Amino acid sequence: MNKKTYTFDEAYNKSLEYFKGDELAAKVWVSKYALKDSDGNIYEQSPEDMHWRLAREIARIEKKYKNPLSEKELFDLFDRFRYIIPQGSPMTGIGNDYQIASLSNCFVIGLDGNADSYGAIIRIDEEQVQLMKRRGGVGHDLSHIRPKGSPVKNSALTSTGLVPFMERYSNSTREVAQDGRRGALMLTVSIKHPDSEDFIDAKLEQGKVTGANISVKIDDEFMRAAAEGLEYEQKYPIDSDKPMYSKTIDAKRLWDKIVHNAWRSAEPGVLFWDTILRESVPDCYADLGFKTVSTNPCGEIPLCPYDSCRLLAINLYSYVVNPFKKDAYFDFELFSKHVQLAQRIMDDIIDLESEKIDLILQKIDGDPESEEIKGTERHLWEKIRKKTLQGRRTGVGITAEGDMFAALGLRYGTESATDFSENVHKTIALNAYKSSVIMAKERGAFEIYDTEREKNNPFVLRLKEADPKLYDDMAKYGRRNIACLTVAPTGTTSLMSQTTSGIEPVFLPVYKRRRKVNPSDVDSHIDFVDENGDSWEEYVVFHHKFVTWMEANGYPTTKIYSTEELDELVAKSPYYKATSNDVDWLQKVRMQGRIQKWVDHSISVTINLPSDVSEELVGELYMEAWKSGCKGCTVYRDGSRAGVLISNDEKDDKKKDDDCYELPQIVTSRPTELEADVIKFQNNKEKWIAFIGLLNGRPYEIFTGINDEDDGIMIPKNVTSGKIIKAYDRDGRKHYDFQFQNRRGYKVTIEGLDSKFNPEYWNYAKLISGVLRYGMPIDQVIKLVSGLDLDSETINTWKNGVERALKKYLPNETEAKGQKCPVCGHETLVYQEGCLKCRNCGASKCG
Repeated sequence: MNKKTYTFDEAYNKSLEYFKGDELAAKVWVSKYALKDSDGNIYEQSPEDMHWRLAREIARIEKKYKNPLSEKELFDLFDRFRYIIPQGSPMTGIGNDYQIASLSNCFVIGLDGNADSYGAIIRIDEEQVQLMKRRGGVGHDLSHIRPKGSPVKNSALTSTGLVPFMERYSNSTREVAQDGRRGALMLTVSIKHPDSEDFIDAKLEQGKVTGANISVKIDDEFMRAAAEGLEYEQKYPIDSDKPMYSKTIDAKRLWDKIVHNAWRSAEPGVLFWDTILRESVPDCYADLGFKTVSTNPCGEIPLCPYDSCRLLAINLYSYVVNPFKKDAYFDFELFSKHVQLAQRIMDDIIDLESEKIDLILQKIDGDPESEEIKGTERHLWEKIRKKTLQGRRTGVGITAEGDMFAALGLRYGTESATDFSENVHKTIALNAYKSSVIMAKERGAFEIYDTEREKNNPFVLRLKEADPKLYDDMAKYGRRNIACLTVAPTGTTSLMSQTTSGIEPVFLPVYKRRRKVNPSDVDSHIDFVDENGDSWEEYVVFHHKFVTWMEANGYPTTKIYSTEELDELVAKSPYYKATSNDVDWLQKVRMQGRIQKWVDHSISVTINLPSDVSEELVGELYMEAWKSGCKGCTVYRDGSRAGVLISNDEKDDKKKDDDCYELPQIVTSRPTELEADVIKFQNNKEKWIAFIGLLNGRPYEIFTGINDEDDGIMIPKNVTSGKIIKAYDRDGRKHYDFQFQNRRGYKVTIEGLDSKFNPEYWNYAKLISGVLRYGMPIDQVIKLVSGLDLDSETINTWKNGVERALKKYLPNETEAKGQKCPVCGHETLVYQEGCLKCRNCGASKCG
């Protein structure tokens, strides 16, 4: 392995050149995907190095089999993110010997048999955390937990129901996701469960279940009952012919609640469970351990317990020849060839994942803990390894469908665009399965393949009708992979390939940027002056795909366009009426249903709606999704996550969102002792530390700077909290000490905390502590800090550290108002554990 290291600036500058000046793409790549060790040393200078790393490793696996792809062939497929784009976990982990992590993006867990005991619930909790610490998103189902009020054989006498365990699993996710580590959770429950209504309401109370996405598994019987105003039976156990508990409910009333809550707070999502099971090819092997029980956090991979999936996206825009011109066309021949290669690469990644799991098992064996402690983690990965190799499940998907439409002159949401899209996804399905059959002939089928079991599966029958020879070959040779396809939110990888994520509409092709200007400069054009008296100018930036269209059609790209000219230009382009605010939402749902017929897993799509849409429309969209054959659906109404605090009481429902924020108590005289959090992080390549004094759980003061042991900051790694104590010297001078308990329970005091850092830091810290003490909202404090215009590079680095430390205290789901997602272009960014996350496409950014 190459041992040469690069500074952040070296890697950033080289990547900036690679991305042709796109600062955000360069920063995202260096921060998230460049090969680095746990000390932050960077071993790759640009994505070109990364793509050679991927090509080398996959070529190594290819050599085990017939007709291997060469390293150069693979590199050409990856280079510039042009054709085939392995997603986050594979891109980060393949060929990475510095970190021990899985290549799987997502997992589902769940115990066999009766799993209603506290032991089973805690076992699932531990397994969830063990997977998240390896970078995995996790999903699991709660339908096995007995309903509220039912008898239990312990001192409680009756069960508490689902909701307390939702909070348990949510809190575990938040714990493991601290400091920007990945942790994403999906909790599901069947609509049959008597506590499903409590599950549906659980996230409406502010601060509850903030670490999980929730979706309700709805069967066809319930949907028909809701549509026709009929009664519906709920029972526990949910699939029992002789349940221990049952009740009859008004299906329409519960349906209206699902719709209302989704309209109010964007959750729950709905999973049309009968459609999922009916269409699922792996469920042909349900009795052999492949019964689907839940989905991953974004909902695009329904999985059985202990199966996992790695993701890869094919960039559809790159197959448009002569983009934006009258003679533009889609190269189906090259596309079909590359789909087959993508499926082959995905199968190679399964072998690489098997190697990673072996390394994880070796690491567990070498850990100093006792066998009793290590047993759960080892057994977990042994189950995952078995399921991974038994089914060899893959997740080949797409990105840039919106850009493909525009480049071909098709308008998103029209019948002609939907017809074309269906043809593209049909081509993917036929060629991915053809590749899997060829690999079965060359490498062997997945071990439990059985044509007879699959003969009545609707998806397989569609393949048979479209390509009878493919089906005959599959019956003869088998198939290498139990399931192959998905459409996942491609997140930050779309940003780096500069495409529109998944099957989403395109984002607005022109946008405004702002820059601060000197008002005394007579050449400056001043658009507005902000509340701080700073002068700003706004200027238009064209998205690079829009520039391609302009160049193809003879429009100057350097001209300064007036607003009227700009509107005219956009109206002439293929992007006109094709953004998320323009599309017909019902047509989008129908398009998803038609595409779904050719995707054996599922499709992750969020329907983004303006704030003024009615609940009736949300209900209509959900109902249309079921009728159209979608496997799931989620809606997001603009502003629906702001200040969520809803009671079932009619009176509380009438409260304004602004009433949901309670101003903190103002305490101007600092208490002698304050509880404190210790936050350690890296700022550029330097190790930093922040001490945050808390009053009633809210930041009250901050001390931060470089974590220098020479200055006496000797804080053990395991110390994350303590007290900041105001003390006085003999001569009456005030100082602040930090006190914590060591492992043996002894108190350790670090005196003079305020003198440990650069004096200039301390002066700025006093300013920030002042606004915190007087109750300024945390998001506004962060905005104030980020707006400080400081001369010194060092003090600007300190400023970034303060921002990063304070973001931890933003309430989850706080909207980042005025900020658009750099990937999908929607104003749907919220804070989760201090990181920005897009509720639309799943893109995230920490630090």
